[in-house]
Amino acid sequence: MGRLLRRVLLAIGMGCIVLYCAAVAWLMWHESAIVFAAPRELGARRPAAPFEQIELPRDDQARQFAWAMRSRADGDTRPWILYLHGNSSTIAHRMNIVHYEHFRALGLNMFAPEYRGFAGLDGVPTERSLDVDARVAYDYVRSTLHVPPERVIIYGWSLGSAVAVDLASHVDESALILEGAPASLVAVGQRLYPFMPIGLVMRNPFESITKIRDVDSPVLFLHSREDEVIPFEEGRRLYDAAQPPKTFVEVRGGHVYASERDPQFFPAIREFLSTRHLLP
Repeated sequence: MGRLLRRVLLAIGMGCIVLYCAAVAWLMWHESAIVFAAPRELGARRPAAPFEQIELPRDDQARQFAWAMRSRADGDTRPWILYLHGNSSTIAHRMNIVHYEHFRALGLNMFAPEYRGFAGLDGVPTERSLDVDARVAYDYVRSTLHVPPERVIIYGWSLGSAVAVDLASHVDESALILEGAPASLVAVGQRLYPFMPIGLVMRNPFESITKIRDVDSPVLFLHSREDEVIPFEEGRRLYDAAQPPKTFVEVRGGHVYASERDPQFFPAIREFLSTRHLLP
């Protein structure tokens, strides 16, 4: 009886190990789908204000496009927001367009690049590819639109905030604004899958907390305590790691709808930019 029990327990233990390894392999195989959830189509929505779709020139000849939207007749003298969207969306997502139109109302120009692997563009999205795509967009704003760094504001929402931190740590800009920003996607993944070795198997860790120290421009953090996607504590942890000057504003509305539901959302951005003389 004792020998039989040991065999049964051994078989159960081996089965658990096999199932655990299979679960880890499944996570590794589906990481891109989980992290990026890249829509295959651009979508039908468009900004109400006039905009231009621009094909971005690239050394690797890969196709990439962006939307440019000027604020008004004197737009050439106004600051530009380089807007980096999050996962599971495109530049045509409704909430991204809400951002564009509010920024334009503030008197800011908008430049929103799309990522490879999103919206029908070729390629498989990775952390590295998103970082490269953001740099291509920044170089276009600087070199082709001839915008000086003191009039470039980098804005990142959700996953786009990690792309924004990487970009801002390598280039010159007047300010960085982060909405719903994770300090580490590994940490977020570990919360979702507490029994999985996320740090060992994740190929796209987006460790903003190790890069934010290299950002020397003023940073505004916007984060909702009701954020169900990126925990509020993640935003605070990233804020604590950032160099001054920095500002943290707690907003309401969760991860997706804070910009639409909190009446103080865009006034907070206006105040932040006004104190940096980027808005009158």
